[in-house]
Amino acid sequence: MTLTLYTNPMSRGRIARWMCEELKEASGIAYETVLLEYGTSMKAPEYLAINPMGKVPAIVHDGTVVTEAAAICAYLGDAFPDAGLAPATDAEARGHYYRWLFFTAGPLEQAIVNRTIGVTEDADRSALVGYGSFDKAVDALDGWLSGHDYVTGDRFTAADVYVGATVAWGLAFKTLPDRPALTAYAGRMSERPAAVRAAEIDNALMPRGAT
Repeated sequence: MTLTLYTNPMSRGRIARWMCEELKEASGIAYETVLLEYGTSMKAPEYLAINPMGKVPAIVHDGTVVTEAAAICAYLGDAFPDAGLAPATDAEARGHYYRWLFFTAGPLEQAIVNRTIGVTEDADRSALVGYGSFDKAVDALDGWLSGHDYVTGDRFTAADVYVGATVAWGLAFKTLPDRPALTAYAGRMSERPAAVRAAEIDNALMPRGAT
């Protein structure tokens, strides 16, 4: 079995690194890391053959290429069932797992990006965007996390890697409002040993003065 992570420490590759560290902790799954640089190796023909978008993260697992951080989390959760990071038999938990993983990767992220770059949703155009409005998207996730410790309810899964990273970054960079449920959730996720270890690895790889 080979698992290779293509990443940069100043990218969403940190999410995939965290996921790989959760796998390593749960089942001893080893992985290799290939560091890529913006504008050079990330755009080189060798990497474009893996990800034509020329961005990270990407993984190659026994020859299978997966890109996009949410997809990587979902794929690895399924590819290594013994790690227990995906709800395999509980249909209700699996529904929550997929719902909030892809809600965060889709509508919520779109709402955050649009707010950040100054795109607003007036009454006439709100129906044209997948999230309706920024406030509605945030309210949806906040409402769920107000009553649940984790995405699926009471157990950590691969979905929490992606959702947890998104919420933590949003709070850190002020692109998400500082609400009690979001802050508490981000704290629980950031304190996980695998999350701490992944952050330490990537921070050590950052350019001097970047942290």
